[in-house]
Amino acid sequence: MEQQKKSLKDLIAFNRRNFIKLVVGGAVGINLSPLPWKLTDDLAIWTQNWPWLPVPSDGAFTHEKSVCTLCPGGCGIQVRKVENRAVKIEGRTDYPVNPGGICPLGAGGLQLLYNENIRFTGPMKRVGARGSGTYLPISWEEALKTVADRVITLRRQGNPESLVAVDGNRVSSSMALLVQRFLQATGSPNYTRIPCVEDTYAMVNQLMQGTEGPMAYDLENADFLLSFGCGLIEGWGAPGRMLNAWKLWHIHPRRRKTKVVQIESRGSTTASKADQWLAARPGTETALALGLAHVIIREGIYDGSFVENYAFGFNDWTSADGTDHMGFKTMVLRNYSPETVSRITGLEAREIVALARAFARAKTPIALCGRGKGDLNGSLYEFMAVQSLNALVGNINQPGGVLVWDPLPLSAWPEVETDWIARRGLTKPRLDQAQSSRFPFTPSLPNNLAAAISKSPSSQVDTLLIFSANPTYTIPNSGAFWEAMKEIPFIVSFSPFKDESALMADLVLPDHTYLEKTEDIVWPTGLQYPLYGLTHPVVSPLYDTQHSGDVIIKLAKLMGGTVAASFPWNNHEEALKARAVGLFECGAGRTSYDPSSPVWEGLGRHGAVNSDYASFDDMWRQLKSGGLWYHPTHNFGNWGSIFKTPTGKFEFSSSRIELAVKKAARKEGSLTAALREMGIRARGDEVFMPHYEEASSGEDKKNYPLLMVPYALINLSSTWTPSPPYLYKTLFDTQLVKDESFVEINPDTALEYNLRQGDRIFIESPAGKASVRVNLFEGAMPGVVYLPFGLGHSAYDVFQRNKGVNPNTIVVPAKGALSGEPIWWHTRVKILKV
Repeated sequence: MEQQKKSLKDLIAFNRRNFIKLVVGGAVGINLSPLPWKLTDDLAIWTQNWPWLPVPSDGAFTHEKSVCTLCPGGCGIQVRKVENRAVKIEGRTDYPVNPGGICPLGAGGLQLLYNENIRFTGPMKRVGARGSGTYLPISWEEALKTVADRVITLRRQGNPESLVAVDGNRVSSSMALLVQRFLQATGSPNYTRIPCVEDTYAMVNQLMQGTEGPMAYDLENADFLLSFGCGLIEGWGAPGRMLNAWKLWHIHPRRRKTKVVQIESRGSTTASKADQWLAARPGTETALALGLAHVIIREGIYDGSFVENYAFGFNDWTSADGTDHMGFKTMVLRNYSPETVSRITGLEAREIVALARAFARAKTPIALCGRGKGDLNGSLYEFMAVQSLNALVGNINQPGGVLVWDPLPLSAWPEVETDWIARRGLTKPRLDQAQSSRFPFTPSLPNNLAAAISKSPSSQVDTLLIFSANPTYTIPNSGAFWEAMKEIPFIVSFSPFKDESALMADLVLPDHTYLEKTEDIVWPTGLQYPLYGLTHPVVSPLYDTQHSGDVIIKLAKLMGGTVAASFPWNNHEEALKARAVGLFECGAGRTSYDPSSPVWEGLGRHGAVNSDYASFDDMWRQLKSGGLWYHPTHNFGNWGSIFKTPTGKFEFSSSRIELAVKKAARKEGSLTAALREMGIRARGDEVFMPHYEEASSGEDKKNYPLLMVPYALINLSSTWTPSPPYLYKTLFDTQLVKDESFVEINPDTALEYNLRQGDRIFIESPAGKASVRVNLFEGAMPGVVYLPFGLGHSAYDVFQRNKGVNPNTIVVPAKGALSGEPIWWHTRVKILKV
């Protein structure tokens, strides 16, 4: 197929010789014959018959309902078909998340299904050099036996911990639980996830509210949105939902009640469409949030009932041992005056004061956080500071606020069975140091995993399994992970796509695409009510692929013993069904949606939800056909019972952080050593509260005088899934021209370096350099350069390979205080003119 495309490009190449032929031939014959126009028409028709384009056969139209999983948003989709050929993807109006809306990525999903050049068509064994993409097909029996035998050997040698998984499935999904379960059953603690914004949300909820439910924003009912970098119309949350919400906020301009304020250093689409845009310096959002808190507290415009009766750590307090402690109020008033915050953020003090007053005086204000699309993690102390604003105005578990929920009532699977080999392996420390005394609340740190592999004289990882992830492209400083993969003896990819990480694998066991399989979506990001989505295979699998959930179960069965016993299901769907029993047993919920009664309008209605199913089998049948179960009501308020912290209250000063720091101090021998290991520069009670610490990865500001900040585009994927090729045609010529991508630079900064529009330059950091062209952009902050995510692939096909640069290759991530998560938005760089 690649050769066919090369021949096609040669045939239609518009070079000087062909141009002369066209001009001369046209001048002679254009008035004598319609042939040139006929040839043009035939060429257009020919291009529409390339094998990977969704060209239907003749027949009647049918439609299949499903759910999109190309991002965590979980939008409902309807796929139009002719016979068994899918020809169009549209948003569903009978799905509550995205009433009819769909983003460009979701609309282009068919190109990921039918483009054979980016897919593995069956299990493959590497025969060429790593990264070359040279594979030979093998049978599924041989592939499964190869993996099972290797893991069995590791266990026999007493080294089950040298089995590592990198997983990109959402943490609450059944696929993620199956992967984690497989490692636990074999005896490896090294289950590692790709970082995302939901990890940071989960930590904030745990530390400040004591809850395990998701971060849930009642955005449609809010009258003031204070967004700290969220790309509200660039793909944050559920893109279809956000596009619909934006319409609701703007549908009646003269009667608008919702004000949107965007805090972001770059003039993004969201910033340009917001009612107000404030360009704070990158990485100073924590200080700004605390500066707003200072004004709200100083002027007494906070919710006194909530703060005084249902919050802990706001005022100074004395512990049981007689020790006096500083409260949030004292800390904020002492350290974060508008004048101090002005110097940190670059905003004017009067702007900070005016914004604080407007936010606090709104009826239903929400402060939300999560840079760009939320594909990567945030800063823990920043997210805590933003959540503190919601608490100050008492808009926790209130209509139009941040709602507090328990997790979805899914049934738990049976406990994992472990033998003595597994139990011993599970006592070994994790290679990425996550969930240790150093980073006690962080679920995974893949950057630390890469560093541990590279620094060790002999590989501590024997076998790496990669599920729904492309770490050599998507994680900050992705080149370090690519180098680490070279040291791993055996790599298995379960990707359906020929991505960068899959091309490093020794064995590929390709999954179906999302349009060919059933998988679950557990509570889409940011949604304010419980929802369980279920995809439906809209077409039969095109190639010799298998569901990764089924593959894991088959591997466990081949291994036998306690590993097999830990997987009592015959296939992935049985495992899904076992979890879904809990939805039925909770006694409430619906599997159909009436678009004339939006959930967000009636969320506060009291009384039980009348289920639209009579039995579990009935519910499961409707769930499979309609793709959803949801609970369209909420019990607001209940401040006295909803918080599960040690104090039973919302905690401005986190008891869990205090306990974790004391535990680390005992291990390290001193409090100072513990805080240093945890990456915390603050001291005293400030450690337990949200506070500002300047990010730094150690670069010399003199040698690297500029900051580089990546940004997301709604029309390109920046996760492990490739972008549909047509979406590259939607990019402006100031973003991508041929194979060159552009960096956004403020004209004043460009003047300092004598740069003009279109100039070719290198952006260099200590991690490497990227060749780009200059786009002069007034919306870029002076002293900061901006590179888009989603370009710079070295894999896939000719339509995506070598198109632009990937900013992750030059990111030098600092470690976030307490979390250890990468600070990917604050890399120091310099410009070199070509």
